[in-house]
Amino acid sequence: MIMRNNITELLKGVEVEWKTLGEVAEVGTGNANRQDEDEHGQYPFYVRSKNILKSKKFQFDETAIVIPGEGGIGDIFHYIEGKYALHQRAYRIHVFSNKLNTKYLYYLMCDKFKQYILTKCVGATSISIRKPMLEQFQIPIPTLHVQTAIVCILDTFTALTAELTAELTAELTTRKKQYNYYRDKLLSFKEDEVEWKALENITLPTSNIKWKETDRAYKYIDLTSVSRETKSIIGTTEITAINAPSRAQKIVEENDVIFATTRPTLQRFTLIEKEFSENIASTGYCVLRANRNYILPKWIYYNISSTRFNNYVNENQSGTAYPSISDVKVKQFKIPIPPLKEQARIVEILDKFDALTNSITEGLPREIELRQKQYEYYRNLLLDFPKVQE
Repeated sequence: MIMRNNITELLKGVEVEWKTLGEVAEVGTGNANRQDEDEHGQYPFYVRSKNILKSKKFQFDETAIVIPGEGGIGDIFHYIEGKYALHQRAYRIHVFSNKLNTKYLYYLMCDKFKQYILTKCVGATSISIRKPMLEQFQIPIPTLHVQTAIVCILDTFTALTAELTAELTAELTTRKKQYNYYRDKLLSFKEDEVEWKALENITLPTSNIKWKETDRAYKYIDLTSVSRETKSIIGTTEITAINAPSRAQKIVEENDVIFATTRPTLQRFTLIEKEFSENIASTGYCVLRANRNYILPKWIYYNISSTRFNNYVNENQSGTAYPSISDVKVKQFKIPIPPLKEQARIVEILDKFDALTNSITEGLPREIELRQKQYEYYRNLLLDFPKVQE
């Protein structure tokens, strides 16, 4: 509330002049191509994405704003001071008016430009920005004193938001490392301490669907259905014999462990819950069905999540463009088999760790998102000037 009151006081009675971008700034493109990238270059090379490349040559030496002409329309902005190279399909905006602060314009465009440009692109066969669209963008121009004050506030907010994001990200990384350490510790046994068995010797056979013999609908668990972060199923599609992909073959049951064996989805895995029982998984998954005479399903799940198994996969995958590991190799992985009672005790501990880690995994990104929304709210409050009707 204090911040809002300060902003209201700052903008109280402020008169603004409205100009088009073309009246106060030079708008143009670069002349470089991706072939001009050089990883040993000393100058930043701005292209049509958030990625900043390098170049040995520079084209401009100035204060400017860079946006893409295609792709990421209205989303990606770079504020630049100094020498840089620019792609031929990216725009530079260089302010020449002594009434306009470039950093103020940068924040204004971050807040207002996307909404404006998307209305200009409606109905276009391919979304791209044309120079006249940019030049017609309307800019509120208060006094330089007010512009400077706004920039100062938003610079502070930007720094605080970045600092908080870094702190929360570091906290998340630390918690995950801590969890992985204790999980691996609890799953570690000496060779002579317990019996060790390959997964193929403690899992049951599974079956594939015969599409010609069914007319019911199934949920299809494809290679992107499982979240890497939460190890849960985040989306499925409904399929029948008519629209089933060729890879939709493996029937899964409750408490099966499925493990993706092909990159880029390699090492996505989950424990099948009741909701997805008797549905279909892609052949890109290895299905591990516990023989409960020897092993608990979650004992397999946690051993599959271990660092030891991750190292095993990395050592036994084949292929270069799309590395993968065969189901046979997965099932040759040996795990310790303590008594079922001991498995249950350790699983209970790991379940608590897992729940805590997932709550942090979900909670911290949500906190980061809320802080970003707070920042955008105050930015909008600072830059929302009513336009005087002529």
